Amino acid sequence: MTDYPRLTVGDAAPTFTLTDQNGNAVSSSDLSGENVIVYFYPAAMTPGCTTQACDFRDSMTSLTAAGYRVIGISKDDSDKLARFADRDSLPFPLLSDTDLAVHKAYGAYGEKNSYGRILTGTLRSTIVVDGTGHVTLALYNVKATGHVRMLRRKLGIDA
Repeated sequence: MTDYPRLTVGDAAPTFTLTDQNGNAVSSSDLSGENVIVYFYPAAMTPGCTTQACDFRDSMTSLTAAGYRVIGISKDDSDKLARFADRDSLPFPLLSDTDLAVHKAYGAYGEKNSYGRILTGTLRSTIVVDGTGHVTLALYNVKATGHVRMLRRKLGIDA
């Protein structure tokens, strides 16, 4: 198993173009000049991923007010992402990375310990990218529950 290099503060964020839940292409270059929270999650509509997505949804007002956009990325296809966004009223883009190329470029794919078993898959990760395209925060193997609250503290956003 090959582990993919993780990003660190100051790194240039890898560029990408992926399809969102509505079938539209979204490119990292479209986000130039903006602070973006890019979070990777294992699978749409699973309990942990739903908790995390809804926490982001419920924090959108304060995240937006603080100057951040949120983008979720998973290996799910656009149809499943559309159902997820609709079911949970998610107000941010969900991008489909079915070949895992962006996961790997961001270091969000590799070996993980799941209840004592070593598996290969998506590492629940959050990367914050500034308006110049550089990483300002890189968090790997985060927990679904409480992650957004912890992220808000790290970003200096009142809970």
